[in-house]
Amino acid sequence: MKTNSGKLWAGRFSGENEKLTDEFDASIGFDKRLAPYDIEGSVAHVKMLCKQGFISAEDTEKIITALEQLRNELSSDDSMLMKGGYEDIHMAVEAIITDRIGEPGQRIHTGRSRNDQVALDMRMFVLDQCGILQNRLKALISVLLAKAEENADVVMPGFTHVQKAQAVTYGHYLNAYSEMFFRDISRIQDVAKRTDEMPLGAGALAASTLELDDDYVAELLGFKAVSKNSLDAVSDRDYCIELLSALSIVMMHLSRFCEEIVWWASEEFAYIKVSDGYSTGSSMMPQKRNPDVAELIRGKTGRVYGDLMAMLTVMKGIPMSYDKDIQEDKESVFDAVDTADICLTIFTGMVKDISVNEEKMNRAVEESFMDSTDAAEYLVRKGCPFRHAHFIIGGLVGLAEKQGIWLRDISEEDLKAACGEYYDPGIREAFNATGNLKNKHSALSPAPEKVRAYVKAAKEKLANL
Repeated sequence: MKTNSGKLWAGRFSGENEKLTDEFDASIGFDKRLAPYDIEGSVAHVKMLCKQGFISAEDTEKIITALEQLRNELSSDDSMLMKGGYEDIHMAVEAIITDRIGEPGQRIHTGRSRNDQVALDMRMFVLDQCGILQNRLKALISVLLAKAEENADVVMPGFTHVQKAQAVTYGHYLNAYSEMFFRDISRIQDVAKRTDEMPLGAGALAASTLELDDDYVAELLGFKAVSKNSLDAVSDRDYCIELLSALSIVMMHLSRFCEEIVWWASEEFAYIKVSDGYSTGSSMMPQKRNPDVAELIRGKTGRVYGDLMAMLTVMKGIPMSYDKDIQEDKESVFDAVDTADICLTIFTGMVKDISVNEEKMNRAVEESFMDSTDAAEYLVRKGCPFRHAHFIIGGLVGLAEKQGIWLRDISEEDLKAACGEYYDPGIREAFNATGNLKNKHSALSPAPEKVRAYVKAAKEKLANL
């Protein structure tokens, strides 16, 4: 079966499309999500056409009334969009309005192309999503800061190479992720800045001979600027790629955190416990308690990476200006924002409910050689060159391992022999990774008072975003 019936662009065609071509070409199944933006953009466009004398005030009122009625209908039920055989959301809106009000509806598309129309819709969608995602990140940071303040004094192992390295505080650890998510907010703000251009007026690629007022449309829609080049306006999807890139980094940060949650919630570590609300069991093993939410977020990170790669791959071969390939932008962007949104939402709840095994964390610090660097720095304060101090303490660690003890248990005789002229009885005070935190005065240190200072400053920063 072949058909071109009902297509608003079919005047030039004498033959009809294959049914499979119609199905393959159509985007209404996913771009119907843009309906609110398409209608809002159309209202602004029609107001401008009226201002410029291309549509009468009477027809303008009819068109806008019909558009607003359609917007209200679609907000509760968009099933009509899938029943009319429409190619895309732009054709659907125009066809429905024209069917309802007749000849005035045929004036909606004056001076406009679907190319600049969809560019407008996508920019409006991305701007909205930037706001939503920033709010999700702010909510997460708020939870992290509250947890950091609550756990400012909880000492835990800090790791490099997945090996115990030096003592830190749990609050300091959480603040590290707050820093990452603050940067994510900044990146999304940057995306919004470059998205905030109004492309309508570019037409298909070369603007229009009609006297349109692009600045007026931009003002009505709240855009800060109008796009500067018609070719670029219809074919640019950098802002989509930037959003996908920013979301890939967001997901990477979530995934890193989730990796540690999975490890630390295990019996081997048992540093934390994920609440029942964010855990699942096994269909076979009754004892299992699985951190499935953390694992799923870790897995969905790859999905968002895939959306970014798909978009980059689509755009890399697009000749100037608009080509149908660009239609592939929507599913990648929609999927990525939906995935990031649910991951941020559920992750925030999971982190808020995590309980900390302070005793297990403290014991992990005490039963270690994480005081080694602090001991070497004690010798430095006594005048010992750092490299030599490093060698001395390294030798003591090796000796302690052979004897099956910790540095604090080294005999006085062995200490004197190892330290030589730099020996001082006070070195034993340095064999205390937890106690040594009070000697860390740098603003970026894990000391409890520095954690609290960071939280205070970060709360103010968050409030001012």
